[in-house]
Amino acid sequence: MHARTISLLQHDHNFAVINKKAEKRTWAVLILTFITMALEVGAGIYLGSMALLADGWHMGTHVAAFMITIFAYRYSRAHAHDQTFAFSSGKVGVLGAFASSVALGVVALIMLIESGERLLHPRIIHFNEAIAIAGFGLFINLISALLLKSRHDHDHHHHHEHGHGHGHHDHNLKAAYVHVISDALTSVLAIVALVLGKYYGWQWLDPVMGVVGALIITRWAYLLVKETGPILLDESIDADYSKAIVRTIESDADNRIADLHVWRVAPNHFAVIISLVTHHPQPPEYYKALLKNFRKLSHITVEVTRCPEETCNDSMEQAVTSSLNPG
Repeated sequence: MHARTISLLQHDHNFAVINKKAEKRTWAVLILTFITMALEVGAGIYLGSMALLADGWHMGTHVAAFMITIFAYRYSRAHAHDQTFAFSSGKVGVLGAFASSVALGVVALIMLIESGERLLHPRIIHFNEAIAIAGFGLFINLISALLLKSRHDHDHHHHHEHGHGHGHHDHNLKAAYVHVISDALTSVLAIVALVLGKYYGWQWLDPVMGVVGALIITRWAYLLVKETGPILLDESIDADYSKAIVRTIESDADNRIADLHVWRVAPNHFAVIISLVTHHPQPPEYYKALLKNFRKLSHITVEVTRCPEETCNDSMEQAVTSSLNPG
């Protein structure tokens, strides 16, 4: 009976990021990282290098993080078109990135503890072997970074080509890339510490570099948590954007917004619920058309209340002053 009207009102709720090429490359990076991790941890213990051991354990957490990344990709793809989530599996990749950032923080803490222990109780370091293995680790890091960077850049360009937030920003891929770059950093710090220790006798520099690497990684983990956390917590859009929505609706006829909620349903997609009062109500599609230039709004719900003549003025003033609640 209402099939045609219903079909016109329905639209896609799929905001999931499906990135099969990035998933395949993450698998390759996972295998490379696992092999290098096993080599560096074993060598770090045998050769007595804290910088090398720290780099190896750091890579171990990246193995776990890459497994989270791959799981997030597969889960998002499997549930992209079902009704498991209200707005698809768009936040699964963000959750994977958040979990990866927590893993970064954990390894930074382990590095700090181990480095402190080595500062208090120095050990003999076999420099030549340790430098060779650290160099191999750096080489693997650079290959992994190149594998992920091309997909990361493609995702970045895809985001800007679509403009105004409708690109699929892949936080899951970004987290994997940050892990690889932090690995490369710890490898560089390990090599510097080992070379200076070999030629100048600065063995204390080995654990110091472990501390430096831990502090830098902690900062990266914090920034990643700061970026992904608000998305998972349904952060609202910025205040200026909300005010622009209000101005657009209220500049038409005598509309007044009584209630406004804007929240993230995916990294670059927002949903909005608008409750407005007016003397001259129009169909919801009319008000949605007013917001056609607000391209960050992927899902718009409008509630229209006709205001009786005798009560409208007072109630509308009250709505504006006390009931408006953007976000």
